[in-house]
Amino acid sequence: MNNDNQKSRSVWKAFHAVAAAGLCACAMHASAGVTSPAVGQLLWSEEFNGPSLDASRWTATDGNGCQINLCGYGNQELEYYSPNNVSIADVPFEPGTRALAIRAQNQTVGSNVFTSGKVDTHGKVQVQYGMIEIRMATPNIATGLWPAAWMLGTSAQTWPRNGEIDIMEMGHKASVRAAAGSPSANNFVGSNVITWQQAACVPGNESCAASTAWQTKNWYVPTTSLANRFVTYRLYWTESQMRFTTVDNGVEHDMYDAPLPVNSTSLQAPFYLLLNLAVGGNFTDAATPGQVTAPLPGTMYVDYIRVYQLDGKGSVKLGNQTVPEVAGKFGVFTDNTPVNNKLVAGTSSDIYLWNSASSGAGTMPPYEGSNVIAWAYTAPGQWFGGGVQTRQARDLTNYRNGTMKFRIKIPANVSFNIGVGDTYTNQNWVNFPANTTAYGLVRNGDWAQGSIPVSTLIGPKVALQSLLDIFMISSDANNLPASTFQFAIDDIVWDSGTSTPPPSGPTYATQTSATTLQFTTTTGGWADVHYTVNNGTQQNVRMRLDGTTNTYIAGGLKIGDVVRYSFTYWDTARNYAVDTALQTCTMQ
Repeated sequence: MNNDNQKSRSVWKAFHAVAAAGLCACAMHASAGVTSPAVGQLLWSEEFNGPSLDASRWTATDGNGCQINLCGYGNQELEYYSPNNVSIADVPFEPGTRALAIRAQNQTVGSNVFTSGKVDTHGKVQVQYGMIEIRMATPNIATGLWPAAWMLGTSAQTWPRNGEIDIMEMGHKASVRAAAGSPSANNFVGSNVITWQQAACVPGNESCAASTAWQTKNWYVPTTSLANRFVTYRLYWTESQMRFTTVDNGVEHDMYDAPLPVNSTSLQAPFYLLLNLAVGGNFTDAATPGQVTAPLPGTMYVDYIRVYQLDGKGSVKLGNQTVPEVAGKFGVFTDNTPVNNKLVAGTSSDIYLWNSASSGAGTMPPYEGSNVIAWAYTAPGQWFGGGVQTRQARDLTNYRNGTMKFRIKIPANVSFNIGVGDTYTNQNWVNFPANTTAYGLVRNGDWAQGSIPVSTLIGPKVALQSLLDIFMISSDANNLPASTFQFAIDDIVWDSGTSTPPPSGPTYATQTSATTLQFTTTTGGWADVHYTVNNGTQQNVRMRLDGTTNTYIAGGLKIGDVVRYSFTYWDTARNYAVDTALQTCTMQ
């Protein structure tokens, strides 16, 4: 479908050859796991029968993409997603059925003349393997509506390295439907898988996104319009294969001619669910509002989502799965330094060189151990940069009062920046001027160590609880190098120093950035937090319950703010509500 918080995609069109080869191999060696599936117990379900959307499982989007610097969500979509367009409602064409209702309509919000709805389970529900079944109905989509039920990988890596699984989507361009002989968008539904593939790294597709659907049969064409009637979509998913089907009137139809091979490690990781009804965009034939012919308002209904075991495989995890790294030392790139935990390049992290036009592989030996990040700068006057990116978001909140240390060997006359970035696209950079000692780094052209306080490194915006780019280096835009040189980086370690150990007990507050404070209870039932900032008006908030843990993040704070807080929570063991004592936290 699209990607919420990363760059827009341009799927490599020549991937047809790669996909076709994979499909042929799969047809010859197909496992019985997906072609003759042994569907087991129900692992998790969302029946959408409650009075409203369950906020412990779903988040409704509010925005048009511009709020995450991705206007139109990378697809030139025309709608503004509003939580007001999402509800649990009775289905008018199937009496007795309640379902999730996502409504698209003519409504102006800012520069958008359409509104619609989108929900996801990011940070709340994660699925890995099994049989995923979605019963849903779409409106008359004509030209312009784009309903989808899909999944994105929970990996902290940017799209498409995290993987995308489109279980169903409709609204394709007429040129795409022509291969199936379907003149109507209401009689055509497809599926897709998008991954990062080296072979897809061609000019015009810098993201290296590869689509299994490109010029490959990946659809079901019903004889009866899909508008305003329920069908069931299934994904059979194991560590080696994927199969997509549509169950219509009790008959199961394969979308692809043969199961797809799982040809990327990103497809062997947990994914979260997304449901939305887009309006317009480059997937459809409606690039402008005037080209939308679908009758509005139009509503997409989802009766249920169910996840079953498949051949004994499958898991569903609830809540945020990012666990804080323990205080001590966390290795980003090191061989011999004793650490509590560390990243391993090619396994839990990736090393990127961003500008191959200015830089390439270097020949410098390591500072320690047998591995080193060594690059050669070969194009004076151009920028250089690269870094270490973790494959899973890392929570380093226990390192807030510590330092990030690194060894570097680089000419003294080269000015450069060191930075970090989080999964929300926030970045911060620290400058190391030429011929100047900064943060302990002696500039003599030999190996030396820099030590940056974490509070300085992350700046005012980077979220320590969700780091992605855990070490970055770039040229100084105001002082680009005037000659060629080689440089190397080694022994990158975060050190918590004397930071306070993680809080314990059933209730506490943790500073998660310079402007945010997270309140937490581990009491098992509902909980409210009551807090004031600098003795101002008391705020009373019902916290979000994930499993047995309640959380609420207060924002808009600043260093020096005094936050006083207490909790009211339901003691499940004693079956009554408890009020805690007042506590105080000063923002650092």
